[in-house]
Amino acid sequence: MREPDMQKLDALVGRLVGDLGAAVTGVLVTLGDHLGLFRAMADGTPMTSAELADKVGVKERYVREWLSAQAAAEYVSYDDQTERFYLTPEQAMVFAEENSPAFFTGAFEVVQSMWLDEPKIANAFKTGSGLGWHEHSACLFRGTERFFRPGYNSHLVAEWIPALKGMHEKLQAGAAVADVGCGHGASTILMAQAYPNSTFFGFDYHLPSIERAKAAAKEAGVDGRITFEQATAKDFPAAGYDLVAMFDCLHDMGDPVGAGKHVRESLADDGTWMIVEPFAHDCLKDNLNPVGRVYYGASTMICTPASLSQEVGLGLGAQAGEMKLRKVAMDAGYSHFRKATETPFNMVFEVRA
Repeated sequence: MREPDMQKLDALVGRLVGDLGAAVTGVLVTLGDHLGLFRAMADGTPMTSAELADKVGVKERYVREWLSAQAAAEYVSYDDQTERFYLTPEQAMVFAEENSPAFFTGAFEVVQSMWLDEPKIANAFKTGSGLGWHEHSACLFRGTERFFRPGYNSHLVAEWIPALKGMHEKLQAGAAVADVGCGHGASTILMAQAYPNSTFFGFDYHLPSIERAKAAAKEAGVDGRITFEQATAKDFPAAGYDLVAMFDCLHDMGDPVGAGKHVRESLADDGTWMIVEPFAHDCLKDNLNPVGRVYYGASTMICTPASLSQEVGLGLGAQAGEMKLRKVAMDAGYSHFRKATETPFNMVFEVRA
């Protein structure tokens, strides 16, 4: 066995201590979110553990330990002079304010599903089988919607749609839009709120997500202009859409080329296919960074197994990159493929026949 470099070993162990702390803190974030502890602290008022426990209706001794752990993680602030805990405005935006552009708590529910479903993925590694989206724990569906919604709120209407040639004007005038792989309908509802003259259709093969999307549309008051329906990316009704959108789901599909062909058949003559995918470079070495770390991890546990559970099973993965996505579009028969815009977390492509 080769002799280790002790300095490098110490550095690695130091990093692991930080990573272990993050993993432990993650479950406490989910716990605090479910109990309403963060929301009870949202206004920034300093509180003792007893005051927070009384406000939420839970037992003080548990809250004291939870607050101490969150303070050690710097997710909650602590005033040693008054022995009170509080959220800074920045912490409140991340942990307590559901509609904040920086809200991050939903991501920990996604991670929770990875831990819960690890035995299923271990079996998939051994057998080569996949694991369908519907076979995951329910916290994945809820967490995905809550994690992606802040980014959609910040960028979809303000930046992504205007980056598509002529699309903003079409939607303002009145267009037909299909949101394929819509999940809980966050993106569909947001577009419907922004463009009252347009008509929207949301499709997803996962029936519980469709039912939740219908309820969310009703809560938002846009259910009269959105039709949610259970369908796959290869069999949703073809109705001459001006825009077909796929948000963070193309790489999950077993046959993205087949889905692209069906989209082409479903578009109006001058229609646009908008593909929103996780940000990635084309070369592995360029994705070895904090964002790539998250996406490769999620892709191992969720995205790649989902694709491998379906026909063809192309297995693009969440870090496919522009070149592979372009090839999917070209193989599906499109002649126009352009990166319209990007964020640190997403790439947005404009595709036309």
